[in-house]
Amino acid sequence: MHTVAVLALDQVIPFDLSTPIEVFTRTRLPDGRPGYRIRVCAEHPETDAGAFTLRAPWGLDGLRDADTIIVPGTATPGGTLSPAVREALRAAAAQGTRIASICSGTFPLAATGLLDGLRVTTHWAAADVLAAAYPEVEVDPDVLYVDNGRILTSAGAAAGLDLCLHMIRRDYGSAVAADAARLSVMPLEREGGQAQFVPHDTPPTPRGSALEPLLAWLRDNLSRDLSLADIAGHAGMSTRTLIRRFRDQTGSTPLQWLHRARVRQAQHLLETTEHSVERIAAQVGFGSPTSFRDRFKRTTGVSPHAYRRTFGRRPVPDAGGRGAMSTGGREA
Repeated sequence: MHTVAVLALDQVIPFDLSTPIEVFTRTRLPDGRPGYRIRVCAEHPETDAGAFTLRAPWGLDGLRDADTIIVPGTATPGGTLSPAVREALRAAAAQGTRIASICSGTFPLAATGLLDGLRVTTHWAAADVLAAAYPEVEVDPDVLYVDNGRILTSAGAAAGLDLCLHMIRRDYGSAVAADAARLSVMPLEREGGQAQFVPHDTPPTPRGSALEPLLAWLRDNLSRDLSLADIAGHAGMSTRTLIRRFRDQTGSTPLQWLHRARVRQAQHLLETTEHSVERIAAQVGFGSPTSFRDRFKRTTGVSPHAYRRTFGRRPVPDAGGRGAMSTGGREA
């Protein structure tokens, strides 16, 4: 039987810890046998799990003969990794053990050096911090998980479910994985990546900078067909100077900034209105619905229609049986 060891580090996030335990424990093979044996391991007899103290039945010795090790996220991802944990993970990797992280569990894995030269992911809110702390690691903030063979990483929270189901499919095939997905009330594959979950704030505006009035003007004129020359003309500078200042102060080009602002506004409209995709494309300044769909999917990982299905308002019956609009738990 395949043994999965879940490593509980100090300040482990309970959701990340429980996800692999629940998914793998409930996995059944076609003949009814369990697919996995689960161990919860920790360095010390007691581990701080925030709302409670965890007493793991296994120490680090439980990692030695495991087939898979899962490293859940912690509330302090930048914390120091103990030499004992580092060596235990490196020793497991050296003998071919599959190691996977959930959410900020990518940080302790990176601290071992096992991720050097690999493409990985983590929760989108921590991606920049991970990239800055470990420049030798290629961080992709847009995907739900990354499979490097023996090393796998996932994005935040529910992406741990996606990763576990992916590993089950690798181990036992699609039928077993689909059954595990049904028990978890999850699709076996979710459309798109975690880019669709990033809050749709507008691109950053450097406060007090010379570009601040120009960026405000761009936000007010998203629906216009603006060229680089138009933007430079409004700013009263050459296109070359405009591009240089944009790169210095926003980290992008004027048109990249404009496209991103348009997509963020489109996300807001898809969430809060019933306007057609064609109308929204015109409202945010895309020349055609096709170019809008292409740009939207490149930015968020999903189509406008798929985004609306996930985040848009839904009709729900009111007390009289008539349809009222749902806003995801907020009052319509």
